[in-house]
Amino acid sequence: MQEYLAMSELTQDSINEAIKGYVEPHLEKDLVTAKTVKGVEIDGGKVKVTIELGFPAKGVMDEISSKVKEKVSAVEGVTDIEVAISSKIVAHSVQKALKPIDNIKNIIAVASGKGGVGKSTTAVNLALALAEEGAKVGILDADIYGPSQPRMLGISGKPESTDGKTLEPMEGYGMQAMSIGFLIDEETPMIWRGPMVTQALEQLLNDTNWDSLDYLVVDLPPGTGDTQLTLAQKVPVSGAVIVTTPQDIALLDARKGLKMFEKVEVPVLGIVENMSTHICSSCGHEEHIFGEGGGASMANQYHVDLLGALPLDIRIREETDGGKPTVVAEPEARISQVYREIARTTAAKLSLQAKDYAAKFPNIVIQNN
Repeated sequence: MQEYLAMSELTQDSINEAIKGYVEPHLEKDLVTAKTVKGVEIDGGKVKVTIELGFPAKGVMDEISSKVKEKVSAVEGVTDIEVAISSKIVAHSVQKALKPIDNIKNIIAVASGKGGVGKSTTAVNLALALAEEGAKVGILDADIYGPSQPRMLGISGKPESTDGKTLEPMEGYGMQAMSIGFLIDEETPMIWRGPMVTQALEQLLNDTNWDSLDYLVVDLPPGTGDTQLTLAQKVPVSGAVIVTTPQDIALLDARKGLKMFEKVEVPVLGIVENMSTHICSSCGHEEHIFGEGGGASMANQYHVDLLGALPLDIRIREETDGGKPTVVAEPEARISQVYREIARTTAAKLSLQAKDYAAKFPNIVIQNN
């Protein structure tokens, strides 16, 4: 009789309360509050929980499932627990007066206030890490003067055009890519004024036949000039990632980039601190060459997340220079796991932003009869 009463007391509320005891580290929220629990089915003592994450999480799905099972199994009366977990990436809101581009759910801008902080290397590894986690990803090299993504991805040749008006994206490691570097010789300098540069950026974005992307990562040139302003005013951006080093000079310029996105109402998803530490390959001594804690301090100051810290490691440089970035060159290496953690956290922060509902509303046409 007591066993029957215990089972009869199982409710969706009691199961949800148990799930609330687990805070998912990328969301920094419990799964119920984050609205990822899509269903709780109870049959006697058997419970099935359906979870739908708003970000790609192939690398941690088993861990999340295990944690949920642990919490629900502790509820009195539960005899069996099944967790069905998946990811569904949707479009999120962008700047006012702009609409998401067809076939691109979310655009993530990767920016830095100054050059030399490893922004392009971070952008390509972030994009590849999102793809490794299960998303469909593209990368747009928005640095017209100094395109680097063709070499970093090891892609050569020119994009095809089936209609003479639009371009087919190039592909590398299962990821779509576009860059001015595919259209010109590697050693040809782009001696263009600002308006030509911004027009080129718009054409590369809008005239490429992107194929059903969950995320388009845009590798911006350093600074806060014409290209950044065009991106902010004409390109529907869901969120931005700021790359910096711990060095005071880099942080000073990174703050300008962060403030620029704030002014144009693009959410800053977080900060990546690159070249955080250097570990000597000979003796193993760890040293903070460019300073310590700068990224965390900046994140606290501006109330944004520190998405992760990456070491100054010769392999990162060698692998990107060789056309095979770390995430695909050494997928099991610790550095690759850091990139994947940054990718999951970035996408998780974006998943908590407001969704874009524009596509769900029909166009209203008024006709005079």
